[in-house]
Amino acid sequence: MSKKDDIKLLRINYLRGPNIWTYRPVLETWLDLGSLEDFPSNLIPGFSDRLVALLPALVEHHCGVGERGGFIQRLVEGTWAGHVLEHVVIELLNLADMPTGFGQTRSTSHRGIYRMVFRARDEQVARSALAEGHRLLMAAINNGAHHEPYGEAELQVAVARVRAKVDECYLGPSTAAIVAAATERRIPHIRLNDGNLVQLGYGASQRRIWTAETEFTSAIAEGIAGDKDLTKSLLASCGVPVPEGQIVDTVEAAWEAAQDIGLPVVVKPSDGNHGRGVSLDLKTREEVEAAFHVAAPQGSDVMVERFVRGHEHRLLVVGGRVVAAARGETASIRGDGVASVAQLVNTQLNTDPRRGATEDFPLGLIELDKDEAIQLDLQRQGLSPDAVPAAGREVLIQRNGNVSIDCTDEVHPEVDHIVSLAARVVGLDIAGVDVVAQDISKPLHGQGGAIVEVNAGPGLLMHLKPAEGAPRPVGRAICDHLFPEAPDGEQSGRIPVVGVAGSAGAHNIARLVAWLLQLSGRHTGLACRDGLFVDGRCLDKTDGTCWEAGQRLLINRAVQAAVFENSARTILRTGLAYDRCQVGVVTDLGGWDKLAEFDIFDEEPMFKVMRSQVDVVLPDGVAVLNAADPAIVTMAGLCDGEVIFYALDPTLPAITAHLDTGGRAVFIRQGQVVLATGSSEVFLPGLDKLAVWQDRHVPTAEDSLLAAIAAAWALGIPLNLIGAGIEAFESSPAQPRKILP
Repeated sequence: MSKKDDIKLLRINYLRGPNIWTYRPVLETWLDLGSLEDFPSNLIPGFSDRLVALLPALVEHHCGVGERGGFIQRLVEGTWAGHVLEHVVIELLNLADMPTGFGQTRSTSHRGIYRMVFRARDEQVARSALAEGHRLLMAAINNGAHHEPYGEAELQVAVARVRAKVDECYLGPSTAAIVAAATERRIPHIRLNDGNLVQLGYGASQRRIWTAETEFTSAIAEGIAGDKDLTKSLLASCGVPVPEGQIVDTVEAAWEAAQDIGLPVVVKPSDGNHGRGVSLDLKTREEVEAAFHVAAPQGSDVMVERFVRGHEHRLLVVGGRVVAAARGETASIRGDGVASVAQLVNTQLNTDPRRGATEDFPLGLIELDKDEAIQLDLQRQGLSPDAVPAAGREVLIQRNGNVSIDCTDEVHPEVDHIVSLAARVVGLDIAGVDVVAQDISKPLHGQGGAIVEVNAGPGLLMHLKPAEGAPRPVGRAICDHLFPEAPDGEQSGRIPVVGVAGSAGAHNIARLVAWLLQLSGRHTGLACRDGLFVDGRCLDKTDGTCWEAGQRLLINRAVQAAVFENSARTILRTGLAYDRCQVGVVTDLGGWDKLAEFDIFDEEPMFKVMRSQVDVVLPDGVAVLNAADPAIVTMAGLCDGEVIFYALDPTLPAITAHLDTGGRAVFIRQGQVVLATGSSEVFLPGLDKLAVWQDRHVPTAEDSLLAAIAAAWALGIPLNLIGAGIEAFESSPAQPRKILP
């Protein structure tokens, strides 16, 4: 078989918002199959077998068949290379621990040219997976003609590259857990930087998190938590049990403090974290002095405090209550008389699948050459990393750092109270409180237990993926803390969002709706072709009908409502700027004559483009649809919420049928705007007959007016304010004199 030319990637476009394919971000790639257009998978000898041998989990892909093995069936029967590439990329993402199940491949009007999309949470990860998938597919296709090696080793390298991009670009596990919980509650999120700063919610209703810190985490509280001596002083004054301790600045002072406090003691940095530089159960001057040198580089000061016997526990406090707890255990090795300490650590401890170098693992790798506290403990046992322990000898390797055994259900109510009090005393809304106790199911005072640290920005992984025990929904606890659930939905993190899609009058509808929202008392943002506006003040004069401009409005804390003009090009090029909306307006299916670059040459494919606006209407929202267009009328069945039809002619079948079922509609009768609900009709107050208005405007402007009135009605703006607002919009010198098509 002759070598097949590479599939050409003609155009790669990341759709960040809801689009014609799905509600979620996708990477859309235009492919030119070249000669492969004449060679579906069943005509390439051995190709299917080679591909499945490389990616056996392809059998789990249902594809269009709808059952396990569906894609394999398509592969054997014959499917085109673009479709195969879609599934290869999806499987690479699955192998790289960024699972996705959505993908589609569709032909275009040009022979051999396809549009292939797949779900992509991050653009850079998606591009990496596409590049690796492309390389793998072409190697599998050409294996019989060219000796281009691509086996298990090459596959693992490809997966490693994608996984590295995931680690580099995606949210950390703690932040991801909170974002996932928000998504489950249908609270939108916006990533504000390349790290873990994330906005939950839109505009004035937003909350911000940075890993496990929130906008309620004060700098003062964080500063107190970072000063262990100050923390202990404040806790002790409120009756919280803490170990006695002193700040020291020399080894001599450390030994003097140890004698004053009474041996054994702990030596640790006063403002360190993650257990770095902490030495426990020190009983001699030599041990204290050595521990001082270990602690000093890890913080600004060194603290000596009473050693509290018991297990180390980490209790997570969120919003004044304990939501999760984990217990630690020591890590030890057993000598065999042959292997060194370092070798035994690697074979007996670091081979544990729960240990790893990244945050994804509940237990960290033990690195003797980097952990001076472990080296100190080895010295106290008369050993070094190169020493060979006698057969059967148990060697303590790590006293802490293994807090990953869930014990949430064991926490005594009195412990819960004391720990929650400690977080409140420091001033943290979210805190990781370290408790040393023999038995967490009993009160601390009776067993000599104590709180040894209160930490801001605690890691959540030990609770999300404990080494033992059940995972705890700590992400949901933090999400509920930021957005307390209420029956009226007030704490959903959302603001009223209005999207206006179409080519006929969409610009002026958006401007008028924004004006009416502003008059109703809400600080209103507007993104339209004229630019970005907040309460009529222009922030940017460049075209605002794109995803990036829309995000600027949704990030703005001053914005209490937002209106977006969306052209077909907006939806096709970037996707919508918002995930869901309160009101979605669709005016028409025009504008197709300017969309040849998207393979659109008539009105028919415009339905799929414009329905995107209806697809994102919230269940308690409203779609405002032009009843004069039969295709747009059918979009009513796609809406999760209510529908309001508008048209000049009240006798249209769509309007009469809708009113017969108790629906709402806006139309013109006797020269006035009528708002009808079922058999009930009212004229819009505050707006006289339209004869004078009609003299000033072209007929299509009436459609724009009705659509804007319907949207304002859907938003619950009082009818008299809508009528008065239209008059004010017409007469205000700050507004144009005409509503143009």
